[in-house]
Amino acid sequence: VQLQASGGGSVQAGGSLRLSCAASGDIFKINDMYWYRQTPGKERELVARITGGATSIYADSVKGRFTISRDNAKNLVYLQMDSLKPEDTAVYYCNADVMVNRNYAFNYWGQGTQVTVSS
Repeated sequence: VQLQASGGGSVQAGGSLRLSCAASGDIFKINDMYWYRQTPGKERELVARITGGATSIYADSVKGRFTISRDNAKNLVYLQMDSLKPEDTAVYYCNADVMVNRNYAFNYWGQGTQVTVSS
């Protein structure tokens, strides 16, 4: 199973970006999907999570500005980021709990995508 993230880039404060992450490979079912971010010298932090039933939770720092969504038919997860702030600058990673058959599930990481917000 591979997760491929895309959509990062540079934007001015107040702008928007949309990240995408596509899962591929031997996938029976995808349970929860996540977006994390990391800045140099800091631990990776959870930004948003969406369950298989599309219930979402957010870090307090992004509530009201970011929206996580998913397309189960295409094994995609998105992160719509609006009203971006310089402190949102980080490498963003997608993550997913993937069932490879009826009995086994594993956690997978995508490669990071850089988001840079300038003031």
